Amino acid sequence: MTVKNLKLKRIDWYIIKQFLGTFVFAMSGIILIIVVIDVNEKIDKFMDPEITLKEIIFIYYINFIPYFISTFSSLFTFIAVIFFTSKLAEKSEIIAMLSTGMSFDRLIYPYVISATIIAVSMFMLSVYVIPPANARRLDFEYKYIKKNKKVEHARNVQLEVEPGVFAYFDSYNNESRTGFRFSLEHFNDKTLVSRLTANSIKYDSLYQWTVIDYIIRDFDGMYEHISSGTRTDTTLMIVPQDFLISENDSETMTSPQLSRFIERQKKRGLGNIQMFEIEYHKRIANAFSYFILTLIGVSLSSRKKKGGMGLNIGIGLGLSFSYILFMTVTSSFAISGMVSSLIACWIPNIIYTLIAVYLYYKAPR
Repeated sequence: MTVKNLKLKRIDWYIIKQFLGTFVFAMSGIILIIVVIDVNEKIDKFMDPEITLKEIIFIYYINFIPYFISTFSSLFTFIAVIFFTSKLAEKSEIIAMLSTGMSFDRLIYPYVISATIIAVSMFMLSVYVIPPANARRLDFEYKYIKKNKKVEHARNVQLEVEPGVFAYFDSYNNESRTGFRFSLEHFNDKTLVSRLTANSIKYDSLYQWTVIDYIIRDFDGMYEHISSGTRTDTTLMIVPQDFLISENDSETMTSPQLSRFIERQKKRGLGNIQMFEIEYHKRIANAFSYFILTLIGVSLSSRKKKGGMGLNIGIGLGLSFSYILFMTVTSSFAISGMVSSLIACWIPNIIYTLIAVYLYYKAPR
């Protein structure tokens, strides 16, 4: 395909407008339905006098809508391609295009441009815009709808504060911002040189803690020096969010924040970061899913069939739902530790890329 052939023509703009217009229309319709269903399910919660209409609209739903747009965007990209391409095939417009000498490869070009516009837009939304929106939405849900669902307690917390320094909490209560039966151990070349134990420790502000009723043991060979006190302020490079991990916390972080969080948790020897790794890799993998599903959609629906577009839409919906289901299944494998998060997020793309390539070469030329 030459550079001259890549110049957008009237037919290309027609396809791009049809693609993006159908995508926006389909997405708007399903979001409207989802909002109506959600209002119906939560109407008893919304009747709480503590909740104002302004909060429902501008805190909950204004942040609820971007989340579902991101969730369903790949599905409705596929539906948009299937729907309007089937209409083109039904009217013999694709046959007319190919009969003029346009190759099927050239026909795909405006679809790729449209998929790129959607992929880039959704990627930027999922990386930078939707996580803060999710944080506001979830705070609203924790406060009014799913009361006390946020993780506020932790037990048996052990983590590396910095190289050679390890902290342990028997328990931590975020409501009182207090940890109980706390210890802090310093090692030098795997040799314990100091150990602090305290009845409790209270979190003040960023990295600032207050140790209460403590004993410090300093070791020097065979000698031990013991000191104690009732209260002292100290700096520890940890915050409660490092170990108070909720199920949805990964959805509230931008991708740069996720990357830093995962790296920090790994250095500190903390587990339970699979959800964060999955969320990080899934955002990248999802950006490629738009191209894969677009190629499958065009290849399936570009042939005129006697049964009309209903069969194409049915096959398309089946493939798209199986893709989403497959993504969920592989993510569960990563959570259980059976495969790495990176592999789990990319397996569906790899398999459906093979399906897309097969269907592409089977499409009418």
